[in-house]
Amino acid sequence: QLQLVNSGGGLVQPGGSLRLSCVASGFVLDYYAIGWFRQAPGKEREGVSCISSNGGKKNYADSVKGRFTISRDDATNTIYLNMNSLKPEDTAVYYCAAALTSEYYSCSNGPPFDYTYWGQGTQVTVSS
Repeated sequence: QLQLVNSGGGLVQPGGSLRLSCVASGFVLDYYAIGWFRQAPGKEREGVSCISSNGGKKNYADSVKGRFTISRDDATNTIYLNMNSLKPEDTAVYYCAAALTSEYYSCSNGPPFDYTYWGQGTQVTVSS
C-alpha cells in the first residue's frame, strides 16, 4: 500500500518551533518532488514549500520564507519541514504530498507537478 504518514504537529507558543515529518511507505521517494501544504479553517489549501526530487531546489511561500526549512532524507524515505518563529497565522492542518516527476531539478506546489499521494495531515496550532 502506497502512503505518506505525517507527524510532528502540536500546540506551540508564538515564536516557538516544530518539526514535521512525512514518511513514505510502499514506494521510494527518489523520483518524487515533495510538497508541504496547509489548510486553515475557512481557508483554501495553500502551498507552503516544495523540494525537488534531487533535493537541489527548494521553494517557499513568501509567508514562511526565512522561517521554514524543507529537507529530505531519501535513505529513510522521510521529508521534514522545520518551522521556526511560528506565528498564530501559521495555525493549520499541514499535509505533505508527492508528485512523480522527471524534472529532477525543480519543484512547484502547483502545475506542472501533479501531487497524487497525500499524507493524512497533522494539526499545528500556534497560540499563547
